[in-house]
Amino acid sequence: MIYSMTGFGRATGVFEGKKITIEVKALNSKQLDISLKCPSYFRVKEMEIRKATANALKRGKIDINVFTESLGIDGKATINEELVKSYFDDLGKILNDLNLPLKSDLLDSILKLPEVLKSDKDEMSDAEWQFTSDLLDGVLKDVNSFRASEGESIESDLQSRVSNISEILSAVNEQDKARQPRIKQRIKQSLESIALESDFDENRFEQEMIYYLEKMDISEEKSRLASHCGYFSETMDGKAQGRKLSFISQEIGREINTIGSKANDAEIQKNVVLMKDELEKIKEQCANVL
Repeated sequence: MIYSMTGFGRATGVFEGKKITIEVKALNSKQLDISLKCPSYFRVKEMEIRKATANALKRGKIDINVFTESLGIDGKATINEELVKSYFDDLGKILNDLNLPLKSDLLDSILKLPEVLKSDKDEMSDAEWQFTSDLLDGVLKDVNSFRASEGESIESDLQSRVSNISEILSAVNEQDKARQPRIKQRIKQSLESIALESDFDENRFEQEMIYYLEKMDISEEKSRLASHCGYFSETMDGKAQGRKLSFISQEIGREINTIGSKANDAEIQKNVVLMKDELEKIKEQCANVL
């Protein structure tokens, strides 16, 4: 089963008069890259948050945002006066620069900004961490559900693209059957022309022709390409990994390129172009596979 690296999850819960909201967004990345934004008192649990996220999501650029909001029922709070003054001066300067009036409700807005109100409960208790941890686990499961849903669409598209390459390869097989007699006829005509014009070393000439025919033979490339396409589909049916699918797609591209360079046939070249087009779309999709 294929999982996309793109995902999103959000959950909100209330613990002892405090609303806790967790958002997790996942995007494409070659490695695991976790970015965490949270209230300062959550920092003591940063390593646990990162570890839980890494175990659940494996890979991708992960943005985690944790918000807390007091519902006004959890005891007294103190005001960070220095921070309020700093916010007020900065916002007042901005309003003055924009020629806007200093509104009377500006202080109300400032009191809602981060770290302005500090509760006497602004320390992480074991119970609050357990509540937050359970909330985070639920969000991570939602992200993986999102990834699985996106993965179904990616898998369907990849299967279609690989099938298209296999179908085009069948057409190349038929074209190759017609190409071989043309090559033999061309060589025969060249032999007759050389025989009429001058003497030549028949043994050496035979060796050169064998080398030439082997150089133009694409049987092995066609066989390997069919094998790679089958392996690609098998990998998707199992526990697919984006890196593994990318490696297989590189091998598919190598065989397609070799067929194009060795065939020396206009009709086969047209189908090589079609296979390359399908392969580029496969590579784009593989970049988003977990």
